Amino acid sequence: MPTEAPTRTQRTGLIPLLIVGSTVAALVAVGLLTITGADRPALIVVRVLTESAAVVTIGSLLLAAFLVPPQESGTLAAHGYAALRTAGFAALVWTLGAVLSVPFTVAEALGQPVTALLYVKTDEGTQLDLSVLVQVVGLVEQAKAWMITAVVVALLALGCRLVLSWGWTAVLFFVSVFALVPVAVTGHSSGGGSHDVATDSLLYHLIAAALWVGGLIALLAHGRRGGDHLALATTRFSKIALVCWVVMAASGVVNAWVRLPLDQLLSSDYGLLVLGKTIALVVLGVAGYFQRERSVKQVVATGSGRSLLKLAGVEVLLMFVTIGLAAALSRTPPPVEGRVLPSTVELRIGYDLPGAPTLARLLFEWRFSLVFGTVFLALAALYAVGVWRLRKRGDAWPVGRTIAWISGCLTVVFATSSGVGRYAPAMFSVHMEAHMLLSMLAPVLLVLGGPVTLAMRALPTAGKGNPPGPREWVLALVHSRVARALTNPLIALALFVGSFYGLYFSGLFDAALDYHWAHLVMNAHFILVGYTFYWPVIGIDPSPNRLPPLGRLGLLFASIPFHAFFGIVLMSSQTVIGDNFYRSLGLPWVTSQLEDQRLGGGIAWAAGEVPLIVVMVALLVQWARSDSREARRSDRRADADGDADLVAYNAMLRKMSGKD
Repeated sequence: MPTEAPTRTQRTGLIPLLIVGSTVAALVAVGLLTITGADRPALIVVRVLTESAAVVTIGSLLLAAFLVPPQESGTLAAHGYAALRTAGFAALVWTLGAVLSVPFTVAEALGQPVTALLYVKTDEGTQLDLSVLVQVVGLVEQAKAWMITAVVVALLALGCRLVLSWGWTAVLFFVSVFALVPVAVTGHSSGGGSHDVATDSLLYHLIAAALWVGGLIALLAHGRRGGDHLALATTRFSKIALVCWVVMAASGVVNAWVRLPLDQLLSSDYGLLVLGKTIALVVLGVAGYFQRERSVKQVVATGSGRSLLKLAGVEVLLMFVTIGLAAALSRTPPPVEGRVLPSTVELRIGYDLPGAPTLARLLFEWRFSLVFGTVFLALAALYAVGVWRLRKRGDAWPVGRTIAWISGCLTVVFATSSGVGRYAPAMFSVHMEAHMLLSMLAPVLLVLGGPVTLAMRALPTAGKGNPPGPREWVLALVHSRVARALTNPLIALALFVGSFYGLYFSGLFDAALDYHWAHLVMNAHFILVGYTFYWPVIGIDPSPNRLPPLGRLGLLFASIPFHAFFGIVLMSSQTVIGDNFYRSLGLPWVTSQLEDQRLGGGIAWAAGEVPLIVVMVALLVQWARSDSREARRSDRRADADGDADLVAYNAMLRKMSGKD
């Protein structure tokens, strides 16, 4: 249980500020839309309140999980518990807003008032009737997204009332971030040309904004409560806020560049809103940085949160103004004047294709993936920083591991951003090339890099009695129940080989082809299941389920027949997977979808050979090195005790032969 129950004043410390801020944001959004001629102010008010509750939920969970330390037992301390309760209350408001957004979104899509969907006139008067709403809600993608969000956030609110441990609080934090995704991938950015880039940039933008705004609000609440470790929380948040500001600025520019021609920046309502939001973000970023730096110094010097409250209160109000601008921007369609109507291919996958996929095009026709390209280039850079830290203090790190990790990251970038990644959504055979690279080759290289071992050596330890830091968080993740379950040999094997059959032969792949976010999920799934399978087999990092050499070899050989049979089934099948989608693209160079699928089956069957060779070589090398290490340990032990084991063994033999 928490060490100290928070008082009512502590729990409601910043409620007046949140009410004022949400009101300001709603007024700004409604005012701007009134000026631009838009209607439905009630929807804007609901949207602003929902987004405000969302950022408070995410920020409070961020504070409880990563900004303030738990007790030594792993249970949340008093102020972490207070932040968790605040997150639970905000999640209830978020749930209510998501539920209310469903009828408003449907009404807007149908061009009718909300009352027409909720009430019917009968001889007895007007009565509540939800049958019409239930019938049409499945036809509006964003309404379905709000329903999914409502379910996820309702479970999140329940979790905030039940959990007390740091581990589960961290899980709730990641769930809260995920709850932003369904609505983000079904808005304006999900349709039209370049919707892949627009959706990716919007995801970055929303997550960074939620962490920045919500984190600052939670930090202010922590200071208002007079919480412990205020200097630590302020220092950690300052680093997070700087990264979030950079991400927001970069993703905002990319999203505006996709949706807005430069010559319409000052001549359209959408452009003016983009410009206003950009100015607000620049002011917030620059002013907020200097305010936080000053606050950190004063908090460290005095241990009081008064300076933080004085300096950051204005920043929070400016953030709510930015939320109002963002809400107005989300309700304003981008200009269409001067734009060429996109082709069918561009509408379906986000961009046009230059022609048939030749070797040169697969290698050099790049379209950078903002999600996987950015993430794995960043992971490669972080790995290089870790290696540099070790060498700076005189510690060695095997070059082979560095090469393996960098090669794995570049393999993911190539599979998602090169011509392979460009053609993958439009052709089954190229998609299978990307699948094999992401699930069979990249994970092998990544696990051979030993990232956890590097992190354990490069990151500083928190020290006894000090709050846990990134090193302790990584260690907790590796030893968590989730990691133990995923690396269980039977579960890892089932996920790895079962994904091939479950995805392609269940109709799930057909349903996913129309959605860019589904392609992101598939690619992430390929990488993760491949990593969890190869980690206990050839991983450098200690696995929660360590296998002996023969067990590793057996697990590897157990997967080979399933993989080979999958390729054979694809090559012999007479049913085309995703036939309707691929035919709708009308690619002139794909004369037979069935032949293209059979080519994909051949790629799947043959592609397993190269990773198998790499894995076998790695296993043999690891096995030989393990024997060599054991021999060296035996030699050192013999030198230390005068070879006592050998002397005792010889004495036993002499006694058995009667020569003692």
